[in-house]
Amino acid sequence: MFRSTRSVVPEILDTLDACDPEALRSRRDLRWLDWFLGGSGWIVRSVLERRELAEQGVVELGAGEGRLCAQLAALLNRRAVTGLDFMARPADLNTGVGWRTGDIFQILPEIEGGIVVGSLILHHFSSEELARLGEQFDRFQLVLFSEPLRSPWSLRLSRLAHPFVGRVTRHDMPVSIRAGFQPGELAGLLGLDKATWKVSEVSRLSGVLQFKAWRD
Repeated sequence: MFRSTRSVVPEILDTLDACDPEALRSRRDLRWLDWFLGGSGWIVRSVLERRELAEQGVVELGAGEGRLCAQLAALLNRRAVTGLDFMARPADLNTGVGWRTGDIFQILPEIEGGIVVGSLILHHFSSEELARLGEQFDRFQLVLFSEPLRSPWSLRLSRLAHPFVGRVTRHDMPVSIRAGFQPGELAGLLGLDKATWKVSEVSRLSGVLQFKAWRD
């Protein structure tokens, strides 16, 4: 059943050891889903449109396997890209890309830059945590996030993917969608001041919400 309000509950992948076979399968599924949703591609294009800000530093929240960081670093000054995640630095990540392991809420206050980005990360946070996170964005000029669109259509679309993904992903997809966002929610949840920030949101038929906020 679809709920009009957010429901944030744990996802199976977050409880598995990184080397667990089901976790490895789920991360492969997520790479495929990212391609279908177009989240990372949209973020890369948006960052390249603001190269002057990117050179001040790009920080990715929930960088995971470091694939988006690597893409950005290949197109920008490698030293300008930093990934933040609970996971350890990926072994194959270019040494020129920055990486910080630990709690985002403890690490982000220590980092400044021009752009902060994330793909499928904000829906993991409660409303209270999103408000805490948004307080840290005032040190950046551009905010880019690709998140699950919370809608009946997204849930129906996720069921079509069941034959192609593993057990963990089949469980986690609807959980992510129910924790996702509808247009007009994220700016308020992040506490972005309307007098300071301009906001653009696009809902895609693929079931993703592309959120952009910037300061002039």
